[in-house]
Amino acid sequence: MNQKPFNPVLLKELKLRFRNAKSFSSIAFYLIALTLFIVAFFNLMTGYTASGFFQPSESFLLFACLTVLQMGLILFIAPALTAGAISTEREKQTLNILLTTTQTSAQIIIGKLMASLAFLLVILLATLPLYSIVFLFGGVSPSMVVAVFLLFILTVFALGSVGIMFSTITKKTIVSMITTYGVAIFFAFFTFLFFLVGVVNGLESGLLAISYVWISLNPFAVALSVISPDIALGISETTKIELSPVWIYVIGYSGIGLLSLAIAIKKLRATH
Repeated sequence: MNQKPFNPVLLKELKLRFRNAKSFSSIAFYLIALTLFIVAFFNLMTGYTASGFFQPSESFLLFACLTVLQMGLILFIAPALTAGAISTEREKQTLNILLTTTQTSAQIIIGKLMASLAFLLVILLATLPLYSIVFLFGGVSPSMVVAVFLLFILTVFALGSVGIMFSTITKKTIVSMITTYGVAIFFAFFTFLFFLVGVVNGLESGLLAISYVWISLNPFAVALSVISPDIALGISETTKIELSPVWIYVIGYSGIGLLSLAIAIKKLRATH
């Protein structure tokens, strides 16, 4: 007797996405662009040094640049992959058919989310060989790479969940996409702006604590603090709070992701 697949929605979406030639061409384009960046970085650094050799400190700088680029990739692509997961089905008038199947709301939402984010995870895994270049010159430990990629996965989950939530509660894909990008921009830029305003104007401990929370929710700041303890120490000394921003980031983004998923699952059949 044949067993039914665990999540038919996930299997269907994975087949549709990874059988598309555009998916693999976009991965190849990104890897080529990242390779060209690394080559240009090597040429720039070796050209400015008197010895002409690549130093361990420059290897760490390359790793930091790659980390920022990867985080920017996540903030740019994750909303585009998930913001139309449900609203597109609604616009094509296929959502009602999907809801008449035996699949639960949780299976539909989680299947759509995992299939949308699988493509982004494949891109991140494909860049691992490029990351290994930094090990040749020292200055970067394998634990740093593991910690950064775990941070990437958490960010992917949180933003993807926000995207699929807006895709569920809004009727138009363009509205869902704009709203999701607005959330990504808020975390990427406005959290840092609020941190600066709080540090400049907030001399009271309460305001400094709020500023610390803002900077701890900024994906770029937290990613850099993971690979450089000096950055985390600088944030703590600025706000006078001795707590790693990574923990606030993990708790905050995990809560955002789980809450968004719960809302999407609850509202799926109520808004179709």
